[in-house]
Amino acid sequence: MKVGILGGTGWLGGALARNLLKAGHPPGDLLVLNRRGPVADFDAWPGVVWPADLAAMAAACDVLVLSVRPEDYRVAAPLPFGGQVISFMAGVSLEDLARDFPAARIARAMPGGGASEGTAHVPWCGAGEAGVLAALGQVDRVADEAALAYLSALSGSGAAYPALMAQAMYRHALAQGLPPDVAWNAVRSVVCGSPALFAGGIAQAEALLETYHSYRGITAAGLDAAAAAGFSDAVAAALEAATAKALDF
Repeated sequence: MKVGILGGTGWLGGALARNLLKAGHPPGDLLVLNRRGPVADFDAWPGVVWPADLAAMAAACDVLVLSVRPEDYRVAAPLPFGGQVISFMAGVSLEDLARDFPAARIARAMPGGGASEGTAHVPWCGAGEAGVLAALGQVDRVADEAALAYLSALSGSGAAYPALMAQAMYRHALAQGLPPDVAWNAVRSVVCGSPALFAGGIAQAEALLETYHSYRGITAAGLDAAAAAGFSDAVAAALEAATAKALDF
């Protein structure tokens, strides 16, 4: 199976390309297109093909991945490509893509953080198969573009919300007079050390919270105050605003 990646040296496109190659995909069956031509990132795989343009790549591949910024995406005329198109572009709908590739099976995907390591959540919707996405992480097919927009706001945010919490905790610790290194060590232990405690699923996370509440101690007081201050409402507002933005591109 020949895979062509438009924007194959960017963050997502490059992650997909390198992860495919590391998993054993033949270099000669991977086509990478960008504005600059061959880059050092692919020196370890000298057989990778660098086509001259999108039309040439589409003519030579079975799966075509579109991984460029929406404002950089241009197809002058419909292309006679009959394979699988997978788009990572926000705001370019399945309907838009079908006009550019009228004979193709069209899908959209929104990989989240962790794509480079192959640990991303990768929701997708549309027609055909998207097996190549497994190189980026956990793949979930969703019903439609509305669900994809919501997941762009949720798992597509990557580490943004944990980073926001880390920043808030760190700044609060500094305001209490703690030295920066001590403040950061404390925050890092919370943000970086905790996820493994509920990696088994939401039931594990809920059990952890229930345990803290049952102690009626220091952390329970903090959890109660967070709830009273509207912590859940703030998270919901963030996700709703981000989803609206995803739908309004």
